[in-house]
Amino acid sequence: MIFIFTPVKAQLTKKDSLTFKLKRLESTNRFNPKDTTHINLLIDLAKSYHYINNDSLYSIAERALSLSKATAYQRGEVQAMSALGSYFYDTGDRKRSMPIYEKALALAIEIDDKETELNIINALAQNYSFEGNYAEALNLNLQGIDIAKQINSDEMLSILNENIASLYAEQKDFKNALIFYDTVQKINRKIGDEIIHAETQSNMASLYKDAKNFKYAMFNINQSINTFEANKIYDWLAYAFEVKGDIYLEQEKYQWALYWYDQSNMLFKHEIEDDRIRIQLLNGMAKVYLGLERDSLSMVHAKEGLELSKKIKSLQGQIDCSETLYKLYKKKEDPVAALSYLETFKKLSDSLFKDKNKQSLSLLETKLHYEQEKQELIESNQIALAKQRNYIYFSIIILFILSIIIFVIRRSVNTQKKLNKELQEKSAAVSEREAQLDEINKTKTKLFSIIGHDLRGPIGALQGLLKLFTDGEISKNEFISFIPKLKADVENISFTLNNLLSWGQNQLNGVVTKPKRISLDKLVENNIQLLAELAYSKSIKVINQLPENTQIWADQNQIDIVVRNLLSNAIKFTPDNGLITIEAKEKDGKWQVTVRDTGIGMNKEIQKKIFQDSTNITTYGTNNEKGTGLGLSLCKEMVLKNKGEIWVESIPRKGTSFFFTLPKAESKYQKAG
Repeated sequence: MIFIFTPVKAQLTKKDSLTFKLKRLESTNRFNPKDTTHINLLIDLAKSYHYINNDSLYSIAERALSLSKATAYQRGEVQAMSALGSYFYDTGDRKRSMPIYEKALALAIEIDDKETELNIINALAQNYSFEGNYAEALNLNLQGIDIAKQINSDEMLSILNENIASLYAEQKDFKNALIFYDTVQKINRKIGDEIIHAETQSNMASLYKDAKNFKYAMFNINQSINTFEANKIYDWLAYAFEVKGDIYLEQEKYQWALYWYDQSNMLFKHEIEDDRIRIQLLNGMAKVYLGLERDSLSMVHAKEGLELSKKIKSLQGQIDCSETLYKLYKKKEDPVAALSYLETFKKLSDSLFKDKNKQSLSLLETKLHYEQEKQELIESNQIALAKQRNYIYFSIIILFILSIIIFVIRRSVNTQKKLNKELQEKSAAVSEREAQLDEINKTKTKLFSIIGHDLRGPIGALQGLLKLFTDGEISKNEFISFIPKLKADVENISFTLNNLLSWGQNQLNGVVTKPKRISLDKLVENNIQLLAELAYSKSIKVINQLPENTQIWADQNQIDIVVRNLLSNAIKFTPDNGLITIEAKEKDGKWQVTVRDTGIGMNKEIQKKIFQDSTNITTYGTNNEKGTGLGLSLCKEMVLKNKGEIWVESIPRKGTSFFFTLPKAESKYQKAG
């Protein structure tokens, strides 16, 4: 019961949504029934009643047509007439549907609405096909294919090729039908819409059924049923159930055929209106009941199918149902009624057989005529192209002469450009060399400045003291009392000289970074011990808070210089009884190291300058310790060479924190980058 009632709700969703939109629009204060938005909603609502309620389709389409004409809205006229054509076509009144479609087609061509023109051509082709005029149907489908290619409508290309395949299937020409179905499936794969693919599969299943290839028929129909059920496409699902019943009927598996016919019939009972498919369903059920020896039910369905066939003027339906009724009355031993239906069957069959023979020839002639017209058009185009080709040849000759002239001119210009480029490159090389020389001169000047300013003083003091001692002007005890001062001066000279040599090598591109796996915590501990005496002299506590086994990937000598300089600076600018901490934490695959002190800090202006290469600031610590200002620019260069970053955060009179990052050693066998 759930399966029975769910389709109705699902199928009415689109219609109900359009009805709601329409009522909401009509209830607004500024509503104008002649507004194109209102007309378009009416047309969409009319189309949503297709296969559900033909009377509603007709009344709404009539209203849309009237409003479109009143407002000279031609696109609305075309769409409304197309919907009315569908109504008369579905009810079997093709004498009225054909003129409406043809009028709509003429107007669509006039307003150059290719998409609507294509849809009407498809509808007309189906009309002609249903009444047995296969030649005209083929002609229209071929015209439609040309238009579909012009507007790149793959969906319509699929439909029109499938229509042609159906025409061949009607003639029992399965070979040509399958050729066109191959084309359809290629187009469907390009479109990638599973519903369109399922529609094609259901039609192919019917073709394979007629060709007695039940294995392929069943495969295709099962695939299509799964898709229609999943997407709730109930009009096509009703058709697919009917085809599956036909497949079982052809194999005389009556119970299974009846099961699938019943599934299809349940969908038809819930407001799906498609009399053409219903005729096939009724006759199929009549045949099943005949096979199951349930003649009374077979009679009811056959007669209902015959009446419906007469109503919509379906010749094939009348033939099929008359044949079934003939068999029933013959079995019932009612020769008068049996003979009546046999005569109807023979008369209509002979008529249809003759028509089909004629249509088969017409089908071939139409295709050949169409191909001939296309060939004639191609030939006329080739003649026009030949004339154009002559003009093109003449133009090419003129262009060739002009090209030679332009080539000579451009060659001269290119030669001039090449010479100018070479001159510019040489000028750039000279400018670059001048810049290098200027930089070398600056480096040399800075080296001499540091040597003269920061090394000459301590060395001169040492020389003077030694001279006083050797000249006997001071005693041995007095000289010994100067030794701590001399030791501090020598250590300062050594530290400065080490920085100076490293910086000089760096500036002259003489240093090669050789990274390897090193333990940062051990390197920091070594430098704390190295500077322990200096820290002890100021009662400064240095705490190493690095995690154990802090492995980095860097050049050991360069990072040793960085740590020593940052620790030395921290001690230098931290007052007595201060605190220095060294920490490290993992961040984004790197180690972020922090050297934090409780020193005198620095203002924003100094923070901006301390890492600059050009800076040469001599600074003094809290105990008047002297420095070159070279250390931090050297630290920056060393950190950058090891793929890290360095920065500072400082608050005057509260302290300074230097931060730098280094790559984490990922594995024991990590390679140099």
